[in-house]
Amino acid sequence: MPSRRRFMRSLGQGAALALLNWTPAFAALKPLGAPRPFDYAALKGQARALAARPHVPPTAQLPPPVAALDWDQYQALRFRADHALWAGEKRRFQAQFFHLGLFFKRPVRLYELADGQAQELAYDPALFDYGKSGLKADALPADLGFAGFRLNFHTDPLRDVAAFLGASYFRAVGGEWQYGLSARGLAIDTGLPRPEEFPDFTAFYLERPAPGSNTVVVLALLDSPSIAGAYRFAITPGDTLVMDVDAALYPRKPIERLGLAPCTSMFQHGENDRRMANDWRPEIHDSDGLAMWRGNGEWVWRPLTNPPTLQFNAFADENPKGFGLLQRDRDFDHYQDDGVFYERRPSLWVEPKEDWGKGAVQLVEIPTVDETFDNVVAFWNPERKPQAGEEWLVGYRLYWGAEAPARPPLARCVATRTGLGGVVGQPRRHFSWRFAVDFAGEALARLGEGTQVEPVITLSRGTVEIPSARPLHAIDGWRAMFDVRPPDESTEPITIRLFLRSGGRPLTETWLYQWVPPAAADRKPY
Repeated sequence: MPSRRRFMRSLGQGAALALLNWTPAFAALKPLGAPRPFDYAALKGQARALAARPHVPPTAQLPPPVAALDWDQYQALRFRADHALWAGEKRRFQAQFFHLGLFFKRPVRLYELADGQAQELAYDPALFDYGKSGLKADALPADLGFAGFRLNFHTDPLRDVAAFLGASYFRAVGGEWQYGLSARGLAIDTGLPRPEEFPDFTAFYLERPAPGSNTVVVLALLDSPSIAGAYRFAITPGDTLVMDVDAALYPRKPIERLGLAPCTSMFQHGENDRRMANDWRPEIHDSDGLAMWRGNGEWVWRPLTNPPTLQFNAFADENPKGFGLLQRDRDFDHYQDDGVFYERRPSLWVEPKEDWGKGAVQLVEIPTVDETFDNVVAFWNPERKPQAGEEWLVGYRLYWGAEAPARPPLARCVATRTGLGGVVGQPRRHFSWRFAVDFAGEALARLGEGTQVEPVITLSRGTVEIPSARPLHAIDGWRAMFDVRPPDESTEPITIRLFLRSGGRPLTETWLYQWVPPAAADRKPY
């Protein structure tokens, strides 16, 4: 069955078919019940009260025809654009809603928030064009509900700029109008040897934007067995779309691994990891690395991998300045995919709005056999574990675009390549693995001819062989190259750190890598 990720990847394309133009609505959305006073403070109170009660799992079942929808049938469902929220009004945003079905089986409640009043919006089969889905509008219950929503901006009404759909997942686009990786409201127990808990956004409050405003505010209620929460998103589209996020979290019980600001992406293979390179395309990934701006000012770049077994890494820090999953490689020739355009995938950068204290940026990499499954998660895990009855307030900004808003002041890594080690033309008497790491940036471009540059390499175990650093004029940068020789036949990962320096001062960000040596039977020195 096609994955949820495959559907989310198609959102921008589907929106273009569904939206005909930015025209007035001929049938307004219907209210459900009476409006009530509401704001973010009220939402926090609702979440706090919810957390004080035992979690109640959803029990509603989809009608059999809706539950049985396959990929093609669900793709045939279209929201009628002229029924969009705020259609026909002189506002820069419109909202369209997703139908239930396929991977999206839990209804969410949708409200419009205006003048301090929240008005719930009723599901109506007339809001959708059912096309070749096989569903009959007159056979669907009037209280079926919605799966989520997407936002359109006036600069390009044919393509949406953000979508909230499924559990607490959401995603957005920058100036290249290309969906890629996702974010989540919260991650719970990700990467532990037991099933992960996926919180749900159960209700959304879409605040009516003022005429001429380039920002729309969305409130969201989150619920799960372990925690409840209230979220406020202020969303501003642009070449870099910015989400200003505030969250109030209310744990029901202790949580072993709480993940704040989780980013979820896909990495099948790239220049550095060709374990699953069984496709004609040279590279397949939404993101190629985890970037971290540590609290002490150090910049770290950790290329992503598709490991043979689940890999978990924790990068301890205090008051991080930012982190994110980035797509630094933006050259079409490196992907050759003229259908999904991996070189256009947005990067996602997380910027805390206050000190987050001690904790760790944690990275989970899961083996995947193809590009339809998200297999990479990165998040902030606070050192102090949340306890039942507490209120946790957290704020951060999410930046979606080609470039992160913050960049290392030193040269940064632009490519990582790996292959068999040794010296060409000479017999290889033992197994080793070659790493070629390219750096570029002003700190390297301005070096004078003859400047002595050394690679500083440390390993968690094993031996460094044939280390070198030399100018790479094609990129106005430098290339570090070295081999790693495993100390034994173990397949335990080896952690590698590298940076370039000259005269005792660093010239580059820190390159950090986790290499999994092959099994002894696969270590052929040729």
